[in-house]
Amino acid sequence: MSEPRIAIVTGAARGIGAATAIRLAEDGHAVAVLDLNGDQCAATVDTIVAQGGRAFAVAADVSDEASVAAAFETIIAGLGEPTILVNNAGILRDNLLFKMTTSDWDAVLGVHLRGAFLMSRSAQRYMRNAGFGRIVNLSSISALGNRGQANYAAAKAGMQGFTKTLAIELGQFGVTANAIAPGFIQTDMTAATAERLHIPFDEFIAGAAAEIPVGRVGQPADIANLASFLVSEGAGFVSGQVIYVAGGPTD
Repeated sequence: MSEPRIAIVTGAARGIGAATAIRLAEDGHAVAVLDLNGDQCAATVDTIVAQGGRAFAVAADVSDEASVAAAFETIIAGLGEPTILVNNAGILRDNLLFKMTTSDWDAVLGVHLRGAFLMSRSAQRYMRNAGFGRIVNLSSISALGNRGQANYAAAKAGMQGFTKTLAIELGQFGVTANAIAPGFIQTDMTAATAERLHIPFDEFIAGAAAEIPVGRVGQPADIANLASFLVSEGAGFVSGQVIYVAGGPTD
């Protein structure tokens, strides 16, 4: 068991974020469950509390500097100073390049990259003071390139460079930074991709599973399990890494 700490998980109302928040609470950490709409975090918070954990919902727009600052004030007042941060918040605005609008590009880069920057910049001061910190950023296999996702792929590739730089800058203060790059994970986001492609979701899942060496698609818990390790004391010599969780090898 890791020492109980204060954790923040962004985009934690559902999917990978919710699974990660619940897993970190199971590990003994108090969790700030952060999402754009705090009311949508109720299910995640209720699950954690029902299991005897500590959590509360925090509404914030991670791409907005003032909103992030206010969120940290709320978290510190309610739980304490955070030393674990999982930057999971993300959105999709998929389209082919010639159809992609500037607003679609800016929105995706804003939530993913600007959001991770603002959250990490705020969190690192408390990590440095504590002499311990763990930052986990969610990248994606799409960082390798994916048709119809120029904005998302760019954001997720950028997340990897951002992570490596954090590892270099913050390592001397006892802070590690790593990125998880999921492959096909069964979430609302992949369901939205299936809808965009006009493919029934069950067929989309079956087709993806047929191409994955382990013979199945991923689940949010697969990512949460790795995040649990990366934020632990036992992962103190793992930093600056991009770990693909895709059920098989990647390029």
